[in-house]
Amino acid sequence: MPTPAAGHVRIRVAAAAVNPSDPFLWRSLGPTALDHPVIPGLDAAGTIDAVGEEVDDRLAVGDRVMAMVNARRPEGGAQAEMIVVPAASVVTIADHLSLTAAATLPMTGLTALQGLHQLGLPPGSTLAVTGGAGQLASYLIPLAKQRGLRVIADANPADDALVRSFGADDVIPRGEGFAGAVCDLVPDGVDAVYDTAVLTRSAVPAIRDGGSIAVVRGWDEEGEPERGITVHQVSVGAAMHNTAWLQTLADQAALGNLQLRVKDVYAPERAIDAYQRMEAGGLRGRLVITF
Repeated sequence: MPTPAAGHVRIRVAAAAVNPSDPFLWRSLGPTALDHPVIPGLDAAGTIDAVGEEVDDRLAVGDRVMAMVNARRPEGGAQAEMIVVPAASVVTIADHLSLTAAATLPMTGLTALQGLHQLGLPPGSTLAVTGGAGQLASYLIPLAKQRGLRVIADANPADDALVRSFGADDVIPRGEGFAGAVCDLVPDGVDAVYDTAVLTRSAVPAIRDGGSIAVVRGWDEEGEPERGITVHQVSVGAAMHNTAWLQTLADQAALGNLQLRVKDVYAPERAIDAYQRMEAGGLRGRLVITF
């Protein structure tokens, strides 16, 4: 049984999301990069079971919470029955939100906020979002709208209404014609692209001179694009302990401004089935392991 150190809390996990970042992380590290067993998972929701010293009264035993977890640490990530997490990475959630749904939010929501922070777009700017029907875009779009941005997102025809429900002002067809379709709406190019679908350089023609692009899976080795366009490589680790941002996500979810989409749930012994299903693609919502 893990014991919470100072500044940490122990959580009895009810649900832990399965994210594309999990297999990507371990495969990028390689089989010899770690000298301890691997426990994946970046998102957890559950109930606080114990509180370490130096934790303020914001958190208490019995609180329903969600947390982002650093899966690189020796004790592993979120997909475990009991986890110990820094209190800064934990916030309470509203009683009407299910723990299963809340487990889909921390990592992906923080990724959305971190990218928006790095782009630093003022109100009135135009942001294009790739992968408009995905989980990251589903949080990114309403958060961008709250900042006064015009949002253009791509989607398959079957997902058009879904992406509009997130708050997108314009929805364009998904596919190779992304940049052209954006420029049909904004001839000089948008102020920025948040590239959740890993289009990378093929999305650059959609951006105005001096604009920017946020990428979630790194950039190539050929350097930044021409025309003064800046590349922002989004690392959610920089926001992992941003309690204020986590609380913003919890508050917005409680108000119904963020759609917490759960596609299916799996018992721990069926985790491999969840990962295989996720990697097959085409999901509209997260898979969640429940304990």
